[in-house]
Amino acid sequence: MSAGIHGIIAGFDDHEQLLHATRRAHAAGYRKMDAYSPFPIKGLAQALGYNRTFVAPLFLIGGVAGALGGYLLLWYSMAIDWPMNIGGRPLHSWPMFIPITFELTILCSALFGFFGTLALCRFPEPYHPVFNLPEFARASRDRFFLCIEARDARFNLEEVRDFLVLMGVPAEQLTAMSWGKERYGVGRAVTVLAR
Repeated sequence: MSAGIHGIIAGFDDHEQLLHATRRAHAAGYRKMDAYSPFPIKGLAQALGYNRTFVAPLFLIGGVAGALGGYLLLWYSMAIDWPMNIGGRPLHSWPMFIPITFELTILCSALFGFFGTLALCRFPEPYHPVFNLPEFARASRDRFFLCIEARDARFNLEEVRDFLVLMGVPAEQLTAMSWGKERYGVGRAVTVLAR
């Protein structure tokens, strides 16, 4: 990993070019990369190597935890901690526990899913080196970017640069991004990799 370098970012004019470059980079063995696009691109997540998602299991874990927690809370409070004989019903009367159990299942599932998705997406992220790239503001309008990160095992600044140039990316559109001295510094410079 190059000291202080976050990665190399390449700009594209078309989503097909981005998808093609991502597939070629993944086939070349690069695994730590990210793509930026103004709209979802079918097949881009698979081209980046994201074949599985952990969001559905988060919802399941939250739902099961909520159901068990709600049911056990009601059972403990009604049968063990504060037993009351209400109309001669048994202390462990499971039909009256169903509404609260259902409500806590839904609540915990939604909370686990929401906060788990934020954690998996690394949100909120107030600073990222791509924010220093002046033309990155167009990533939300009409520009497409592929970033091969320096934490990739195969990353070598010159090799990645040459690889992207061989794919047809003009050298003027390649930029090496730096974290700078402080990881969350503001306004750190970027280096253009033109020869």
